[in-house]
This record gives sequence, structure tokens and C-alpha cells, in this order.
Amino acid sequence: MKIGFDNEKYLKLQSQKISERVSEFGGKLYLEFGGKLFDDHHASRVLPGFMPDSKIVMLSTVKEQVEIVIVISAVDIAQNKLRSDIGITYDEDVLRLYDLLTNRGLYVGSIVISQFSENNNSAVNFQRKLESHGIKVYRHYHIEGYPSDIPRIVSEDGFGKNEYVETSRNIVVITAPGPGSGKMATCLSQMYHDSIRGIKSGYAKYETFPIWNLPLNHPVNIAYEAATADLNDINMIDPWHMQAYGQSAVNYNRDVEVFPVLNAIFTKVLGSSPYKSPTDMGVNMVGYCISDDEVCAQASKQEIIRRYLSAKVAVRKGQTTNVLVDKLHIIMSKLDLKEEDRKVLVHARNYAEEKGRISAAVELSDGRIICGKSSDLLSPASATLLNALKALANLPDVNLISPSALEPIQTLKTTSLGDITSDLRCNEALIALSVSAAVNPMAALALDNLGKLRGCQMHLTAIPSHSDAKILRRLGVQYTCDAVYSCKRVYFN
Repeated sequence: MKIGFDNEKYLKLQSQKISERVSEFGGKLYLEFGGKLFDDHHASRVLPGFMPDSKIVMLSTVKEQVEIVIVISAVDIAQNKLRSDIGITYDEDVLRLYDLLTNRGLYVGSIVISQFSENNNSAVNFQRKLESHGIKVYRHYHIEGYPSDIPRIVSEDGFGKNEYVETSRNIVVITAPGPGSGKMATCLSQMYHDSIRGIKSGYAKYETFPIWNLPLNHPVNIAYEAATADLNDINMIDPWHMQAYGQSAVNYNRDVEVFPVLNAIFTKVLGSSPYKSPTDMGVNMVGYCISDDEVCAQASKQEIIRRYLSAKVAVRKGQTTNVLVDKLHIIMSKLDLKEEDRKVLVHARNYAEEKGRISAAVELSDGRIICGKSSDLLSPASATLLNALKALANLPDVNLISPSALEPIQTLKTTSLGDITSDLRCNEALIALSVSAAVNPMAALALDNLGKLRGCQMHLTAIPSHSDAKILRRLGVQYTCDAVYSCKRVYFN
């Protein structure tokens, strides 16, 4: 994979910027983390070289000063909202984040359930579950007129209704499983309660995208529009920043539109606003760490196509509507992109037409394209992974797993386990390969190259099974697929 981003420089500059912001306020800083705190795969895809856990590594350098509060919306809990990149619900991700953060030695002080309602049984049960693990939980409520009715918001009937989150450290990181969880409202509510208690506090936003000091129509920024198309986010020039400084800066519509309200809230809570523009609120040094602009631009174009293809699959699964697909098609047109600009897609479709079977293609880091097809023994994803491992290990085109070793597994699946299909999924094929590695040196050599698949691009000509999709994500393979099913069944495991 070609590198376009200097991760070490980013960690250094970002840490310095946060320290400066803490000094400016001279008290407690509520730092809203936009995007993913862990597993920021969007950033790692559009900025090759960005490590998905960069934010955690940076926080670890000042962990003695940091307390983390995780926010989740009660509405998202009730709707079982899904993190599509890792295939789990938001409430599951809160538990995962809690464990990951504490295992890294970071202090998670509490969890806030925003938009809470006593009638939301899912949220009530989730709070009960958290508290059974000894985790502090606070309830924040819907505020009528938020965010425009400032007198109501900044009152006992607004933020005053929310439970005050007790914190003990100077930097309070507010994070969430995804957008729309209520992070900013939590920060503002805390500042309101702090002012009543005579505690000095301030607010800043750790937002990776859009990158304020890149051009508005830079592919990296357009890729952010694609990532948030379901939220109706649109990148725009920050008019407040231009007015205050005469400098062009890119922000997104929600922050620009709500800034006058935020400014008024800051003034009412703090006595005066520390910011002249929404861009001022951010601590974002990403744009200074791009080491190869062309690499990042090309990676971002692939991400836009990937989002478009994923939306078509979501429509096929009944998870969204064509409105999202149409929006993404418009975003693609900004850069004159089409599906066929994804190289692995073209190879997979051509191979499928040639072989008359569902197929897949993967692009290795050296540019080689490796294909595979469905068979009675292997799913197309499994076949392609095994072929890719052979290519990475420079092995001849031989069977790494003996058919005689595969047949008992197939029999077990279809008889004892009652599976409808006999072909091996990725996890089953990799387990069989690891068993073969004990007696077959070539299988062992292939298995040693498994880590080299991370970051590789793949396309399948049909929607993969849930288990294949899960393994591809865990391997770090950036896959897309055509919006068709491999058969007429309605359930795929």
C-alpha cells in the first residue's frame, strides 16, 4: 500500500494542539471527538498511513489527565442502529469501546444515555445492564426547541433537567459509537452545570473531517460527504471564518448553521464566546500531515465508489432507499467517477462472465490482481483469499488444502450441523488451512502471508454471506460487491 499520510507527525502536532487548548481555558476542557475513537477505518482508507487507533495512541500520551465519557442516543438503542463498518449495533459498540479503552489503561468515567425516555424500554434495560457491571450511567433528556430556543435550553427546563456527569480530570473526552449521538449537547450541558457550580470549563472539537485547510472539492473532503450522505451533511466554506480572518476554511453545514446558536449559548453560559467561527472550535492538524496528496486523492476516489456500491447493496437488503444512492451518484459526478473506475470490480465481473460462476478479485499491494470463483468446495471469497495467499507466498497453483481434508468438514456442515450449503466460508477455509499447515510447508508459508491482505481492495460479484463479510472486515480487506444475491434464499449465514 502506498503511503500518503505521516502518522507520527500527526500524533505530535495533534497532542500539542490539545495541550494549547487546555491552557487557553485554564480549567476543565470538554473535548468532543468527532468520528470514530477506535477503528477509524474511513480515515485509514482515505489517508493511507493513518492508523485506525491513532486517536487512542495520542490520548495515551496524556492519559493521566484524560477521562472519557461515552454518549449513546436512546433512540439509536431502540432502533438497533448498526455500525456497518464492523457489523455491530451502537449499544454493543459502547460495551466494546468501554473494554478496549480500559484495557489500554484509559479511564472511562461514565456513560451518558441522551434523548432518554422512561417509555424507551430498550434504553432502560441497557442502563440496567451497564449498572450491573458497575458502570456509572447518566440520563440526558430531549429539550423542546433544541438548538434554537436558547432561553429554554440554558435554563432549569433545558440543560438543568439533565443529570450532571461527575468528572475528576481536566480533559474530558466525549465520544460515541457514531454521529447524531448527542456529544455536543452533552458538552454544552456540562458547561451549564459547571457554571452553576462555579467550575471553569471550556469546549473544543476534535474533528478529523472535513479537513479545513484542504480545498472544498478535494477528493478527501468529498469522500467525507459520501461517508455522511445519510446525514445530509454538505461541505461548505465557513462564512464566519472568512468574515473573521479573511481566510478560506472548509467546514460542514451542520456546524456552520448551528454556530450562531452555539455562540449565543457560550455567551450565556460563559459570559462571552471564545470562538469567532465553527472552524475555531476544532483542533484538527490532519491537513498538515498529508505527505503525498495524489495517493490520498486516489484513495478517496476509491472510497467514494465503495460508499456508492455499499448503498446499492443496502437498498437491495431493504436497509435504505434509492434516495441515498442518488445522493452518492451526485457526489461521484463531482469527480467524474463511475463504478468501472474501481479496478477490482472490472476484473471480478470479467472473470465471472468468463467462468460462468460468482467470482471475486483482490488487488495485492504490488498491483497484482488475483481472482477466484465459487465452487462446490469454496465460496468465492474463500477461493480468492486462498489464491491471494498463494500469490503472496509465490507458490504454484496447487491445492493448499487437500480435497480429502475438506470433504469431512463439508459433511459435518450439512449433516451434523444442518447447514444448507456445503461450500466453505472464509473462516472455515482458513481453519482448514491452519490445520494443513502442520503437515504441509506450502500451506504454512501461505498462512504466514495472511497479514499482507490488510488494506487490499476486493470486489465480489454477489453479496457475500454474513460470515464471509465478517472475516473480510477482520482481515482488513476493503471489499465491495454487486447488489445481487447468489441464490434465491432469503437467509444467509
